[in-house]
Amino acid sequence: MGKTLQRSAALTALARALMAGARGGPSLGKRLAALPRMVRATARGEYDGGLRLALMTAAAAYVVSPVDLLPELPLGLFGLADDAVMVTWLAGSVLSETERFLEWEARRSSVVPGQVIG
Repeated sequence: MGKTLQRSAALTALARALMAGARGGPSLGKRLAALPRMVRATARGEYDGGLRLALMTAAAAYVVSPVDLLPELPLGLFGLADDAVMVTWLAGSVLSETERFLEWEARRSSVVPGQVIG
């Protein structure tokens, strides 16, 4: 029973941390909601995240693809390691890039459009 309570407390703490945002940053919900806006802004050429989005897309495609660098069936645990590395990298990339995008969006909204007279 003690281990179950510890797991439950750990999962509750993790859920609260994800919802509140780590280190005072945006919450997971705000980050996920920013993804479509980030893709649109990148496609329009307003945001400079093209290469990073392409790498994240490639990583997601690799994880869901049945073709693997190290296949799971014959290699067992080692076959899962490459997927775990990709998922870890992808999660970190999404977190950092959405935070960067949200900061860019906030700076952009404080700029008054117009022309520079000089």
